[in-house]
Amino acid sequence: MIYTVIGTGAIGGYYGAKLAFSGNDVHFLLHSDYEYVKANGLYVKSYEGNFSLPCVNAHCSTEDIPKSDVVIVALKSVNNGLLKTLLPPILKEDTIVLLIQNGIGVEEDLQREFPRLQIAAGLAFICSAKTEPGIINHQFYGSINIGNYSCNDTERFERMVTDMTNAGIKTAKVEYHEARWKKAVWNMPFNGMTVAMNAQTNELLEHLPTRELIRKQMLEVIGAAQALGVKNIDASFADKMIESTLNMVPYSPSMKLDYDFHRPMEIYYLYTRPIEEARKVGFTMPCLSMLETELKFIEQSRCKTKTKE
Repeated sequence: MIYTVIGTGAIGGYYGAKLAFSGNDVHFLLHSDYEYVKANGLYVKSYEGNFSLPCVNAHCSTEDIPKSDVVIVALKSVNNGLLKTLLPPILKEDTIVLLIQNGIGVEEDLQREFPRLQIAAGLAFICSAKTEPGIINHQFYGSINIGNYSCNDTERFERMVTDMTNAGIKTAKVEYHEARWKKAVWNMPFNGMTVAMNAQTNELLEHLPTRELIRKQMLEVIGAAQALGVKNIDASFADKMIESTLNMVPYSPSMKLDYDFHRPMEIYYLYTRPIEEARKVGFTMPCLSMLETELKFIEQSRCKTKTKE
């Protein structure tokens, strides 16, 4: 199968590199580091063992990429408007688009834009960063859960899962709705709190009052998920997420890196949309609504400062 990665950053670059390293035909869409990667390839510094791809199929436009069987979209969701023009040149009738993005509602909105598209959700559990051109720093974890959102071609879906497993990626098939909300249990507290408190995950948990606040926020997400009909989730899942984070290396989530590098933050799908979805069924999330307000203020203030400059 032909794979294309749209968004060759810390996440898309890692999974795409693993697929390519195991022998799959993978094409990478790049932006700022296109020239570097075209000349030098990709290098993955991983706690599991470093590896390099000296020659990769590097592209700066989807017009130059062959029509693909699977398209891995790992763009930040703030850039999803670009998919209207990026996707059509590489889509076949039965292409699967695997959305490896944070938040609630990304699949629904893409399906509205492309009604006949086969979409799968990718929930990445990985600590990874890309802070230099062509170099991905894989710090911890690396598994991915995949939920079928609208894939009718089960054979292609299964082959995609098999290819990822054979590439050394711990891959599991999960129920879509449950998986999205379970990922939000970690994402909603830690992404915003690391920005608001200017701290890494370990610092938030080492300070007892912020650890208690993180747990309270997690319980809000769990309550919202339950109100929306998600099964197999209760308060014990919050404790599991806190425990797994304590076992991680000190980590700055994607939103913290976006803030630090002066990039737009993914507030809508990570906060606004799930809060809205919960409110529709009569469930409120007061702590996370307050965090959403703080993040919007931080983003707006930063934009004003940038404008003045």
